[in-house]
Amino acid sequence: MATINPYLNFPGNAEEAFNFYKSVFGGEFTAVQRFKDTPEAGKVCEEDANKLMHISLPIGKGNVLMATDAIGPMGSGLQSGNNFYLSLAPESEDEANHLFNGLSAGGNVTVPMNKMFWGAYFGMFTDKFGIHWMVNYDYNQRN
Repeated sequence: MATINPYLNFPGNAEEAFNFYKSVFGGEFTAVQRFKDTPEAGKVCEEDANKLMHISLPIGKGNVLMATDAIGPMGSGLQSGNNFYLSLAPESEDEANHLFNGLSAGGNVTVPMNKMFWGAYFGMFTDKFGIHWMVNYDYNQRN
């Protein structure tokens, strides 16, 4: 069965926010990836190159708080209330497709399910009730 974790979008201060969260929850970041270190680095302006494409902080038993700096068009219209996603981590591509197709029915698909450069099968959508979702099946997960 898939796990579900919050995924936050920040207007450029994700690193500051996550250092704060780490000071409260403790633990260590399990991922810190900057836009300059991705295959899309050439499309990112110099001002945003050092911003966070992805960061994750495990909290408690099996929970992970994740985030990105919503730069450029991603950050257009970003405001409190629409600045988070529920991120599903299914156990297989089949489960990913089932969850994606079921939950996105009647909604708006923004990123169709596809293999991504970070080693995952990933998609994003807003469901028919206005809730933002991500589905991310990690090919490298350990069962």
